[in-house]
Amino acid sequence: MWKQVENSYVSGDVAVMDEDGYFQILGRADDVLSVAGHRIGTADVESAFVSHPAVAEAAVIGVPHEIKGEAIVAFVQLRQGETESEELNKLLIAHVREELGAIATPSKVSFMKSLPKIRSGKIMRRYLKALETGADAGDLSTLEE
Repeated sequence: MWKQVENSYVSGDVAVMDEDGYFQILGRADDVLSVAGHRIGTADVESAFVSHPAVAEAAVIGVPHEIKGEAIVAFVQLRQGETESEELNKLLIAHVREELGAIATPSKVSFMKSLPKIRSGKIMRRYLKALETGADAGDLSTLEE
């Protein structure tokens, strides 16, 4: 979970600082999923994934679900030396569930070699959502090659 630091300016972005003092921008604080009537921040779910030692980066999106409204779908890039498996998939889902509670349980985790980013390094969630739902991804000219 994120918190505001005393005497700080709130930009609307969420970041975490690691033990070496480096910051990782997680995303907008107002990017939320609506799962069964609960508002869940994408940054919170992504942070829960990244807190697992096997995960280098993660991005989550909401996809339409006829009962819940939205279901959480995650895209995960593993750290070097880690291998994707069904066992790790289940472990990551359980890890997020333990970190955030049952309502934030992802319905699907997809492993990726790298996450699609624009040249500035921001993950292009719009592209991930289009891949997942089969929708048109729109203009991809800013996608890093």
